[in-house]
Amino acid sequence: MDQSGRGGPAVVDITGEAGIGKSRLLTEFGVRARRRGVTVLFGRATEYERHSPFRPFADAFADLEPQALRGFEALADLAPVLRGAAEGPLRVPEGRDRFGLHRTMTEALRHLGGERLVVILEDLHWADPASLEMLDHLVRHPVSSPVLLVVSRRDRQAPTALAASLTRGLDTGAVLRIPLGPLDEQACVEELAGDLPSAWAAEIYAASEGNPLYFLALLQAHKGARPPQPVLVASPNPDVLGILEGIPAGLGALLLDELSPLGPLERRTVEAAAVLGDRTTADLLGALTGAPVTDIRSTLGELMRRDLLRPGPGGRGLTLRHPVIRALVHNSIEPWRREEYHRLAAAELTRIGAPVADRAHHLDQSVTGWDAEAADVLTEAAERTATTAPAASAHWLGAVLRILPNTPEHLARRRELMLSRARVLGVSGGLKESRDLLRQLIDMPGTQDDDAVRISAVALCSLMLRNLDEYREAEALLRRELARKPGPSRAQRVELGLELGTAAVFASRYGEVRAELAQTLEAARSLGDEIGEASALSLAAMGEAYAGDMAASRKFAALAAGLVDGLTDSDVARLCESLVRLGWTEAFQENFADTERHAERGLAVARRTGQLYMLSQLLLCKAYAHFSTCRITTAMELVDEAESVARAVGSSDLLGFTLALRSVILAQAYPQGDPRPLAVAENAASVAGNSHTWWGNAYKSLLAYAALSSGDPHRARDVMLEAGGKDLHRLQRSMRPNHLELLVTASLATGDTADAERWAELAHEEASRLGLAAKRAAGLRSLAQVAQRRGDVAAAARMYAEAARLNRRSGTTLREVQSLLFGAPLMKAVGEDARAHAMWRRGRRLAADGGAGMLLGVAERVRPKVFGAADGQPDASDPLSGLTSREREIADLVTEGLTSKEVATKLHLSPRTVEGYLGRIYRKTGVSSRAALASLVAGRSRR
Repeated sequence: MDQSGRGGPAVVDITGEAGIGKSRLLTEFGVRARRRGVTVLFGRATEYERHSPFRPFADAFADLEPQALRGFEALADLAPVLRGAAEGPLRVPEGRDRFGLHRTMTEALRHLGGERLVVILEDLHWADPASLEMLDHLVRHPVSSPVLLVVSRRDRQAPTALAASLTRGLDTGAVLRIPLGPLDEQACVEELAGDLPSAWAAEIYAASEGNPLYFLALLQAHKGARPPQPVLVASPNPDVLGILEGIPAGLGALLLDELSPLGPLERRTVEAAAVLGDRTTADLLGALTGAPVTDIRSTLGELMRRDLLRPGPGGRGLTLRHPVIRALVHNSIEPWRREEYHRLAAAELTRIGAPVADRAHHLDQSVTGWDAEAADVLTEAAERTATTAPAASAHWLGAVLRILPNTPEHLARRRELMLSRARVLGVSGGLKESRDLLRQLIDMPGTQDDDAVRISAVALCSLMLRNLDEYREAEALLRRELARKPGPSRAQRVELGLELGTAAVFASRYGEVRAELAQTLEAARSLGDEIGEASALSLAAMGEAYAGDMAASRKFAALAAGLVDGLTDSDVARLCESLVRLGWTEAFQENFADTERHAERGLAVARRTGQLYMLSQLLLCKAYAHFSTCRITTAMELVDEAESVARAVGSSDLLGFTLALRSVILAQAYPQGDPRPLAVAENAASVAGNSHTWWGNAYKSLLAYAALSSGDPHRARDVMLEAGGKDLHRLQRSMRPNHLELLVTASLATGDTADAERWAELAHEEASRLGLAAKRAAGLRSLAQVAQRRGDVAAAARMYAEAARLNRRSGTTLREVQSLLFGAPLMKAVGEDARAHAMWRRGRRLAADGGAGMLLGVAERVRPKVFGAADGQPDASDPLSGLTSREREIADLVTEGLTSKEVATKLHLSPRTVEGYLGRIYRKTGVSSRAALASLVAGRSRR
């Protein structure tokens, strides 16, 4: 806690088995923290509410004073379900998606941090998927203020996603893990059973294996000297089976033996509390038991004296003493009575206006047959959570489908519900389950009136198949639907034709559908379908860029951009994937301003409409534009978010490409030889498949760059040739000159001069055919490397200088920096000192401004060759002399006492970008804190 916000761990991970003392430890920690003036928020995940989205976070935020909720805009922006509040009218807030919600949460915690904040989240092994995604974001993006997040979980029951997230945090230093083991015998016996004969106490300790909960249960049974009563566990809830896993045989009976002396009302009250969980109140208990509230309050006093019930987290409500007790009690209730308790809970929550998610939870547990009102509530809950918690949405839609009668009059609703559930399953990463559900839907009998549902199902199924890298299956499905008699309408044929073209392009088979795509374009135009026309044009533009016909690609892209730019935002909502294709195509055409413009518009649409598949691709498109234009810090921010989304989507190709691009950006951010880029690249290789799709070939190409940056030219060459085949014919033609340049560099590094010469000539030929400035620069750098190896320094210097000019013209700043820094020493060697100095200074400045750590290292290595002894070098006695103008500006503002957020606001940057600049400032100046930097700047000013 003392180190929070000061470079220490942002998350503490408390692990241990049930009953080991995790909750007791955290309760005591919270008490001590509050004594020191720290704000402490308590939240808990619960076993029976694991389909209620953001439950532990909402529980924690409920601890906040009302004025905190009113006083900070970001808290008001949080989804009502996250604040634990009842919802207003059904709507999706502008720009709201679950990843946007993660960023809002980070901002909220940053504000609430104030002096210091501790958020304690218990029992996260039961957390819902939305909460786990939120936690993953907070682990990877720690809050930059004194905020400490403490979580507890049972290690063996923790979901894989939770364990993986926290383990990644261990590797980065963001997470500190504290495993709790058994108490030793002395602690158990002396503190808990000091009045027992030592032999008896030792036997009880041996049976408990040092678990305090088990020790106390056995101790109580011993003191009662009463054989435990059998426990009725009728039709166990499947969700509970894992909860009780690992509890020694017979211990459940011992724990529940405490209930034996209870009277009828006391027993019903305990059962009702097990159903209500942390939402237990006297009024709700009265509604479930049918007893007057005055009797309930009297009963609660007795139950609290017996320590069966305790105040809930933060003093709110009541809860059973331990989650294991709740699980045992809940599972021991006869099924028909348990269902009645949940039905009464849903009715009472409806009466008091509780959030729909809370009502849906109890209806899900109680409805066994068709109930139209319950179905409406579950459907509403699913609609409200579709964009922020799609896994919960899919669960509730599944609950409606389970009770919906399988009769003709309900067929239309069943088909619509199946389509909706398939959509949210795909968004939540359940690609295979979504695909299988859509196949069932497509095969169901229907009428001509519901062709729209069928066509939507076919198109969505194709999208799922593409995300599962099953491109042939997607094409076969689409062609079968197009050939169906009487078949789709003309407008539906446009929709299916576009999907067919998309599948072919990303399967690297654009040539096979070029004619069909042209027919689709003409059909869209004849129907006056501007959406379809823009989609077909963007697809043709990308396909032609892939094939290398840049003139045709530019023509199609210009027409597509003209249509898209003239459409309203509501129309563009249907063009999200077209904006992905258009943005990437413009990047291939070296038109990065338009790339960013269309990616930004697409991101706004994707966030607003919850199109998760498109969100990741748009983030990658924008990250690639920032990378190419040497904005490494912001490129990293974008690809970090893209990785979160790609993992949620569940496509191996997409995740592989994302990680590979991240590794290449990391390679530019860190000094050469840093192990982190290669580690990410290895991860990319392990998760991605071995397909030769657009995604597969692209990520393999990027892996080759990562291997070269890590100093392994042999592997770089082998990976690139594996991806591209002979002469790289399998790779996108408009990118081949860059890939061939890599082969030149790798071949020269391994001593294969003849291969290098061949690759260089091919790179020059391919670049000339494309007519793109940056690709011509790649061809020139390839030839320059060969000329330098031959000893023709003058020719190499001229080619590097011309390459730099072409890169500058095309806006590919990162490649310009490479051309300048590689060429500057050669220009010096041929006697053009002034030009060499200018090349070096511009290259170094651009590298520093863009956060390109590797190229900054290159600049320092070649400095002596460019300047000689000390000519033109910064003053070595002044650590600040090596800062760029932007870095000096930030250093001055920090010296004035501004926080990173305040600096970011003043300079119109993101706080994370400012933190990146500060890291580089610290490295260059050799200081490690704001105070030391301020002292350094103040000392320079006095001089």
